[in-house]
Amino acid sequence: MSTWRSRLALLVSPCVAAWWTAGSAQPPDRTAEIDRGRRVYEYWCATCHGAGLGLPGFGALPGTQQLALKYRGTDIPAVLDERTDLVPELVKVVVRQGVSFMPQFRKTEIDDAELDALAAYLTRNNAR
Repeated sequence: MSTWRSRLALLVSPCVAAWWTAGSAQPPDRTAEIDRGRRVYEYWCATCHGAGLGLPGFGALPGTQQLALKYRGTDIPAVLDERTDLVPELVKVVVRQGVSFMPQFRKTEIDDAELDALAAYLTRNNAR
């Protein structure tokens, strides 16, 4: 093989390998961020927005029940961590400002890094 072909192969091979494996899995840092976001969700959000039953006489947890009413007749799941249509910006605005009966969360409750992780967790199901 000529020298220029050898050099070209050395340059192109890593690029092809990276391209080939790029869509195969979440990068380790994203996986860690999603796992951290899952923990934030379980601590702060799942008590209202998780799957399962709410208080006696109610069919679902309060946030899940309200979203079920809002999205009745659509394919949008009421349980937040099952959604495939959320975007990070919306998650962050709703958490910081609150909406309807949902309270806002201060940075002393959910800091910016935790909020980024929560947004990553809630958007992990989105088509890429």
